[in-house]
Amino acid sequence: MYRLIVGTKDWSSWSLRAYLALMATGQPFDEVVVQLRKTDADATRNEIRKFSPAGRVPVLEIIEPGQTITVWDSLAICETLAERHPEAELWPKDQAARAMARSYAAEMHSGFPDLRDQLSMDFARKLKPPELRPATQGQIARILSSWETALARHGNEGGFLFGAFCVADCMYAPVVSRFTTFDVPASKPVQDYMARIWALAGMQAWLKASQKEVADGVA
Repeated sequence: MYRLIVGTKDWSSWSLRAYLALMATGQPFDEVVVQLRKTDADATRNEIRKFSPAGRVPVLEIIEPGQTITVWDSLAICETLAERHPEAELWPKDQAARAMARSYAAEMHSGFPDLRDQLSMDFARKLKPPELRPATQGQIARILSSWETALARHGNEGGFLFGAFCVADCMYAPVVSRFTTFDVPASKPVQDYMARIWALAGMQAWLKASQKEVADGVA
């Protein structure tokens, strides 16, 4: 059995990544939502530490007879799910495409700090973009260019970055939400890709939950 601990859905980009990967496996799971208190970070960390000493979400618990395996960090969770559920094909079968997809995922995992800072995830809202720093503009251009490259090579095989939906798409799904929230201009192939990501059942379920958080005043 799986249990996924996530943060406030309107804000927690890292949680969304793990959630989409788990949804892609088709496995049932329980979910715990920890409200991220922007004005009380210590209280939030203490709440999350009930599930993981790292004090960050997401956390995946794999509950087995006699033991519970805890996995934290979005990319580690994605890799674990890909290993446990090869039938879900969370990485491309082709070796070259798989290597490229892993590079895309790792670049997103470790990079784009200005984008994260200036275009934070606000899943349920439409917002006016701030005046973007040159570094942010460069990072947006890098992401758009990388998507166009992957789609040109593999998009016809399934419509996602590497054909079928994979971990690379999970890692960039929060960027799709950011670009949607702040209405970032994109080419037609990228717009079509973003529409396919947005139409995923997992994205729509996440949107519904985010909208409820906003309506309830917790986001």
